[in-house]
Amino acid sequence: MLKGIHFLLTYCCTYECDHCFLYSSPHATGTFNLSQVKAILREACKIGTISRIFFEGGEAFLFYPLLMEGVKAARESGFEVGIVSNSYWAISPEDAELWLKPLMACGLTDISLSEDAFHSGEVDDEKPRNALAAAQKLGLEAGTICIQAPKLDEKSTGEKGEPVIGGSTMFKGRAAEKLVAGLPTRPGKTFTECEHEDFVLPGRVHVDVFGNVQICQGLSIGNMWETPLAELINSYDPETHPIFGPMIRGGPFQLAREYGIELDGEFVDECHFCFNVRRKLLPRFPQYLAPEQVYGL
Repeated sequence: MLKGIHFLLTYCCTYECDHCFLYSSPHATGTFNLSQVKAILREACKIGTISRIFFEGGEAFLFYPLLMEGVKAARESGFEVGIVSNSYWAISPEDAELWLKPLMACGLTDISLSEDAFHSGEVDDEKPRNALAAAQKLGLEAGTICIQAPKLDEKSTGEKGEPVIGGSTMFKGRAAEKLVAGLPTRPGKTFTECEHEDFVLPGRVHVDVFGNVQICQGLSIGNMWETPLAELINSYDPETHPIFGPMIRGGPFQLAREYGIELDGEFVDECHFCFNVRRKLLPRFPQYLAPEQVYGL
């Protein structure tokens, strides 16, 4: 059951992280305006099952007035409201309070803070800790997200003794290019299911200003500016969707097989293989494999 709508408020970000699903960077384009945010919130009310709204990016704090008004509008619509941020703004606990207090006054219920060297380039960055300390002092529910660099783990996957990858990086987006070197790989035919997303009954979708309603980054149900979001969600048929259907039937390998996609080499995991298959399919299904930016184009 769909319970959450995540606004990709902007693709622009203060950082250009190697692990980013979305190829976000200071040069990325695409940002909502307030009327668009409110239009999607009205559609979220029509869906009838949505309880939570998140604002993320990119980096949502880059457009702070819009973020404040979006939080306020979402809360007034009856939703719990969260934000995901890299904490670039929290140069001290006292300054972090100045950023968080107005958002709490608008109805913010919780915040998730990225805390890893991928974001700042610093192994021991104080900014997420400053933001967390400020949130705790103010009584705002807060937690951290820490993405570790992938590494070869000594433990095995089972009887075959195959190595596994440690860390929580997902090999799609920029990570599929920047972080796979030196890691163990497998043939594409071994990737027969998606372990990360429920394509039949998704619990949340990400929406962007270009209209893409994404279950997985770069894998869209359709365009909400062409078909209203509530109608798009309520009419969604995963079995007949040209991308989700094959994935349900047999994962990324089935997607490649049904469309005759052959890729050289081996791949780190199902995300890595799936990302490369979808990039090959992009010219055939641009409305569902969108936006192009998520594929590094």
